[in-house]
Amino acid sequence: QVQLVESGGGLVQPGGSLRLSCAASEKIFNIASMGWYRQAPGKQRELVATITRGGTTNYADSVKGRFTISGDNADNIVYLQMNNLKPEDTAVYYCNFKAPQYISTINYWGQGTQVTVSS
Repeated sequence: QVQLVESGGGLVQPGGSLRLSCAASEKIFNIASMGWYRQAPGKQRELVATITRGGTTNYADSVKGRFTISGDNADNIVYLQMNNLKPEDTAVYYCNFKAPQYISTINYWGQGTQVTVSS
């Protein structure tokens, strides 16, 4: 079974930076988009950023200008560069790949990586 493996989380001070990575354990074909979501304690999972096969990016308003998503669709890897981190960015971050299959879409999820922003 294909797994998405994340890395790069950790503890960082406000204003600091982290880079998250996510790669598939096996080749996934026909990925339409890759993205990052996050879930803070007591809150619902929310979209952080996505990038389509064609390279179009989309960001949550709260991270625009601070976070950058990039990746290689063919190599099944996606990154999230996070700069000027704030305490409210503290959450578990999940990567997601969407792969349309006939009339449905397969969603692949990573196991999550903790990001904690604190002094």
